Amino acid sequence: MIITLTTPAMLFPAVSLLLLAYTNRFVTLASIIRNFDPKLEDENIKEQIANLRKRIYLIRRMQEAGVISFFLCVLSMMAIYLEYQQAGSYIFGASLVCLMYSLYLSVREITISCDALELHLKYFSTNFKQQNRKK
Repeated sequence: MIITLTTPAMLFPAVSLLLLAYTNRFVTLASIIRNFDPKLEDENIKEQIANLRKRIYLIRRMQEAGVISFFLCVLSMMAIYLEYQQAGSYIFGASLVCLMYSLYLSVREITISCDALELHLKYFSTNFKQQNRKK
């Protein structure tokens, strides 16, 4: 398959936006973690911290895969520019595989995020039920 120089270039905006979204997720998690008080450690907070650790690890891997995808995309453009068409095509394919892996990790992180929200809501609904019983 012959690809032109513009084919890998089409990934630039997509990968850039993904990396920005991943960075925003990381900054939000970092803010949440910094707001935890180590003195207030109950079972709910321990579960939340374990969940946040998983999410940060996944976000780091998402960012790494996205950056590798971006790097391979640029490398494929360079190979195509230097008229190494076959190598450029393979490198571009590797870039797409890294991008797919990054997206897969993103879906996993979203699933864990939803689990974290369920855990948080479970805690509040339990407290809400206990408050209603007291009335």
